[in-house]
Amino acid sequence: MIAAIEGYALGGGCELALACDIIIASRTARLGQPEINVGIMPGAGGTQRLLRTIGKYRTALLTLTGEPLSAVQAFNAGMLSEVCDEGAALQRACAIAARIAAQPPLAVRAIKALLATGEDAPLHSMLKLERSAFVQLFDSEDQKEGMTAFLEKRMPTYCGH
Repeated sequence: MIAAIEGYALGGGCELALACDIIIASRTARLGQPEINVGIMPGAGGTQRLLRTIGKYRTALLTLTGEPLSAVQAFNAGMLSEVCDEGAALQRACAIAARIAAQPPLAVRAIKALLATGEDAPLHSMLKLERSAFVQLFDSEDQKEGMTAFLEKRMPTYCGH
């Protein structure tokens, strides 16, 4: 899932973006968790996803003050994948989605699964799972097609097998 942010992504909007795999925002975007300003707190993953993304001290600052970050500040904090020109976030997100859709489906699924699991698991366990997935992918038809296409200097056609 890819989020494209133009304007404000505050509260639930920020939490929705944080649930995505990739976040693209225009330079004028603002992101934050202002719930404290109305007597509540983030309730859809805002504290925990931010904590795992930008660390304890930045998360505490955002959630305890309610002050938003500019797109550049959010990018520098590691909260965004990319910052683009105003009005271009959706177009850039669609271009990235098209690029990913053209990649070998087995490898895309394996990478997404490892990224999702790896946030909360010990490094040594995840390295073992990564090696196992790598070996399985190396025996796929997509791997053979990808390597053959590379050697033949042509674009690969992946089948998901």
